[in-house]
Amino acid sequence: MKNILVVARDNPAEALRVAAGLTLLSDPVRVAVVGELPDTPAIAEQRELLEFAEVPCEQLAPGASPALAAAMVAADAVYVI
Repeated sequence: MKNILVVARDNPAEALRVAAGLTLLSDPVRVAVVGELPDTPAIAEQRELLEFAEVPCEQLAPGASPALAAAMVAADAVYVI
C-alpha cells in the first residue's frame, strides 16, 4: 500500500476532488490544506465526501510549515494542486 498526500494549495476544490477520487485505490489518503478553505458549495460537497471516506484533512498556515514537510517526507506519493 502507498501512503498518498494531496496538498490543496492553489485550487482547493480540485485538490479535494482528486483526494476523493484517490480513495478508490484503497490506499491511505491524507489532505493538507495550505491556508483557509473557501466557503463554496463545491468545497462543501468535496469535504462531505472526504468525511464519509474518513480521509484526514489538516489545515496548515501558509508559508514554511514543518508539519507539511514531515507529511511530504512520510508519503509515498504527493500531489500538489
